[in-house]
Amino acid sequence: MKKAKRAKGFVETFMNGVFFVAGMTAIFCVLLITVYMFVAGLPAIRQIGLKDLLLGQVWASTAAEPKYGILPFILTSFFGTLGAVILGVPVGLLTSVFLSKMAPARLGKLVSSAVELLAGIPSVVYGLIGMTVLVPLVASIFNLPSGACLLSAILVLMVMILPSIVSVSVTALNAVPPEYEEASLALGATKTETYFKVSVPAAKSGIAAGVVLGIGRAMGEAMAVMMVAGNVANMPGLFKSVRFLTTAIASEMSYASGLQRQALFSIALVLFVFIMLLNAFLNRVLKGGNQDEQ
Repeated sequence: MKKAKRAKGFVETFMNGVFFVAGMTAIFCVLLITVYMFVAGLPAIRQIGLKDLLLGQVWASTAAEPKYGILPFILTSFFGTLGAVILGVPVGLLTSVFLSKMAPARLGKLVSSAVELLAGIPSVVYGLIGMTVLVPLVASIFNLPSGACLLSAILVLMVMILPSIVSVSVTALNAVPPEYEEASLALGATKTETYFKVSVPAAKSGIAAGVVLGIGRAMGEAMAVMMVAGNVANMPGLFKSVRFLTTAIASEMSYASGLQRQALFSIALVLFVFIMLLNAFLNRVLKGGNQDEQ
C-alpha cells in the first residue's frame, strides 16, 4: 500500500511539473515574441517618427525619396475586419443556434462537417477561389474595371472567420443547462424565443470568445486578402484596390533591406500591439459583464 501511494504521489508530482513547464513555456514564447517585435520595430519608428509612420498617407518604400506612411494599411485592416465581423457574426450565430438546438441529426452532422471543412481549407485556396470566382463576379455586378477591392476581401474574410465563430459558439450553447430552456418553455415562451432570449444570453461569453477568435483570424490573414484586394497602397474605399497591414509585410519582405525592412518590422509591431490591446479590451469587457451578473 505504501509503495502504491508513493508511486501515485510521484506520478502526481511529475505531472504537476510537466503542466507547470508547459504553462511557463507558453508564457516564455509570448514574452520572447513581444521583446523581439519591440527590438525589431522600434529602430524604424525612431528614424521615421511615430507620427509620420502612423498618420502618413503615402507608402513609397522604393522611391528616390521614400515615404513610410501606414495609415492606409491601418484603416484598411480595421474596416476590412469590421466588415467581415458585421457580415460573419450573424451568419455564424444563426448557424450555431441551428446546429445546437434545431438541426435534425443527419442534417446537423452534414452542416458540422461542412464547417469543419471550411476550417481546414488553406488560405491560398480561399484566395485562389476568390480571385477566379469572386473578383470577376464583383466586377460584373458593380460594373468595375477590377473586382480586386476591399469588398472582395471582406467577403472572403467573412467566410474564413465562420468556422471559429460557429465551433466555439456551438460548444457554448451546448453547455447551457437544459433547466434554463425548460423553465422558459414552461412559462409559455416559444422555442425560438427561448433559444434567442435564454440560451444565447446564457452562452454569451463563449460566443464572444468565438468572435474574438474570428477577429484574430481576420486581422492576421495575409495570403487570401493579397490575392483578392488588389494589394495597392490606397486609402480604403469599398470598391478600391487596397493593402492590409499583413499584406504590406508579405509583399515586400522578400526583397526589403535597410530602413525599408525595418519599417516592415514596425508594421508588424503596430499589428501586434493592436491585436494585444483588442484582446485585452474584449477580455476586460467580458469579465466586467460576468462580474456584473454575479
